[in-house]
Amino acid sequence: MKRFFSKVTIGQAGNGYQVLLDTRSIKTAAGKPQVVPHAALAQALADEWAQQGEEIDPGLFRFRDLADYAIDIASAERSSTIQKLLAFAETDTVCYRADPDQALYRRQHDMWEPILTAFEAREGIRMERVSGIIHRPQPSETIAKLQLRLEAMGAFKLAALMTLTSLTASLTLGLSAFDQTAQGETLWQAANLEELWQAEQWGMDAEAQARLNKRHADFVTAWDFAALLRF
Repeated sequence: MKRFFSKVTIGQAGNGYQVLLDTRSIKTAAGKPQVVPHAALAQALADEWAQQGEEIDPGLFRFRDLADYAIDIASAERSSTIQKLLAFAETDTVCYRADPDQALYRRQHDMWEPILTAFEAREGIRMERVSGIIHRPQPSETIAKLQLRLEAMGAFKLAALMTLTSLTASLTLGLSAFDQTAQGETLWQAANLEELWQAEQWGMDAEAQARLNKRHADFVTAWDFAALLRF
């Protein structure tokens, strides 16, 4: 598609902000007005349009799909989105560890335990640790508190959280991304600890590395999107 606009600006729309291409506002994939809650996010979306050349390159739209997901899915299907996120808590990556006599267990404990204990302290909850693959449910009080936490989040934070949580298979890591002191690369390394451990032992083929790189790029996009919503 050829570029069909000359000027990109942002403007207020009710209590939010929207991108204007010349004088036309943006619509989501579902045809809803793409109105976002923060000027910084609107500017980031505008920058994606402004950097387009004579031909529109979809690959330059890092944040557009997440903004659309927030409006079309996380807002419209809020209850379902929250339940999907809570399901990750029941099988949280950082809670399921190797047997204590295995070398992998020590690596997991050293990397995961500081993240998990800090998360528990912030949220006022207790997460059940499991050695082995046998499922053990999280305490009902924990799930209830996490549900209240999610219900207090806006649709845009839920959209970022869904991507972060899906990529890390961990609600702990996903929610930790919203902590002001969090380091994105630390969370990413924690999420992929087991895959990286296996690569140390046996190596990683080109296809596996390409998949990891793609997931990492998606994680960074969601991390950057979340950063625009922290303030």
